[in-house]
Parts: sequence; C-alpha cells; structure tokens
Amino acid sequence: MTSSPAHRAATLRALHHPGDPLVLPNVWDAGSARAVVQAGFPAIATASAAVSQSLGYADGEGTPVGEMLAAVARITRAVEVPVTADLERGYRLSPAELVQRLLDAGAVGLNLEDSDPYDGNLVDPGAQAELLAGVRAAAEAAGVPIVINARTDVFLRGYGEPAGRLDEAIRRARRYLAAGADCVYPIMLADPADLRTFVEAVAAPVNVLAHPAAPAPAELAALGVARISYGPALYAATYAHTAELLTSVAAGDRLA
Repeated sequence: MTSSPAHRAATLRALHHPGDPLVLPNVWDAGSARAVVQAGFPAIATASAAVSQSLGYADGEGTPVGEMLAAVARITRAVEVPVTADLERGYRLSPAELVQRLLDAGAVGLNLEDSDPYDGNLVDPGAQAELLAGVRAAAEAAGVPIVINARTDVFLRGYGEPAGRLDEAIRRARRYLAAGADCVYPIMLADPADLRTFVEAVAAPVNVLAHPAAPAPAELAALGVARISYGPALYAATYAHTAELLTSVAAGDRLA
C-alpha cells in the first residue's frame, strides 16, 4: 500500500457517517477482497467465520492466530483501501501484541466481541472495557489511530431476560465507547424501534448486521446507522453456488 497506516486509519474512521452508512460485504481472501473493491466499496472488512471456514477451521478462535493474521495480510496486500479485521476477542493476546500484529498484517481496524469464544458466555463489561482501553492505548503508542468496532453479543447469545436486553446492550455500548471504541455493534439487533432507541442512546457510530430479519439498508440509514456488515453471508452464498456448479459438473454438464 502506498499510504501510511495512520492515513488509512483516519480514512476508515471518516467513512462512518450516521445516516449514510459504510457498507461492508465481508471478505475471506485476496480474491474476494479485490472483487469488493472492484464493485466500488471504499473499505474492506473480514469475517472471522468466513476466513476460518475457508482455511478449514471452525469459527470461535478455532483458527490459529498466525493463520488468521496471515490471511488478513494477504488481503491487505491485494487492495489499496483500508482493511478492518474481525479478530473475535483477540485470541488471548495482550493488547500491545494484538495491535502490533494487526498493524504488521496491514490492517487499521478491528472487531472485538464481548462473549467468550470458548464457552459462549458474555464477559464482564468491565473486563471488556479494560481490553478495549488497552487496545486504544497500544494503538496510540504505535502512532496509528486504529478503528475499534466493539461488538456486544447480548442479542446473539440471548443474554438475560428479553425485556432487559436492549438496556443491557446500551449499557455495555456506552462503557465500550468510554473505553476508546469508535463504533459499537449490537449484533443481531434488528427491530427498527429498538435500533432507533439504541442509536439515539449511544450517540456514536453504530454497526448493524444485514440479515433477513433486519431492515433494508435504506431503512437502516434512515435509523441513523453508520455501518452495515454482511458477516459470512457472502462466503456462504459463494460456497452454496460453488456446490451447485459442482453438482452440474458431476452430472456431466458444461459450465455456462
């Protein structure tokens, strides 16, 4: 890449506009990253599930951290736009090592989630805030204002009673923002009224997962969302299409 890491990080942060969201069709390798750029998208995001499955591992930090970061590095070498990496909960690395290895791979942003990938339980919000603050401090020490997308898994994991989940997600999001996160990601939150409440309550860039139960992108923009991710959906669709093609080949058909 020709631009500096600090410039790429600033560019990525500036793409987060509430009401005019950054759309990220998450990728898994250099080829998919190039396709996303060729389609006109201004930044690249990886999806841990897609990268893991493409490498033959399970999601949930099942991929050795070296292999995950090597995949991120292949992606960053293939494109000239900022790259943000889904690094689950940080692979139990110290914040300083996590940031250094992220930057060594050429990425300038990362997702960090607040559930334990090994047992699925939500971690204490204070512990997560401490992790995020450590990552922010390490980034400042490195001179690169990396973009931290703090994911809360309250809805994904079905934490607590349904009636209290929105308040819990807001409480966690505010704490993560105070610790140094740039964007918060209440993954699987899809109800339009609840999304509006969440966006207004946190008063910061909000990331939403695009999935069948979620509002359409235009409606998400109207709700004030600043970032829309597609997670492993693109990989899953590509895999399914490949399986269909292979069925045709096995039947003796020509590929169109």
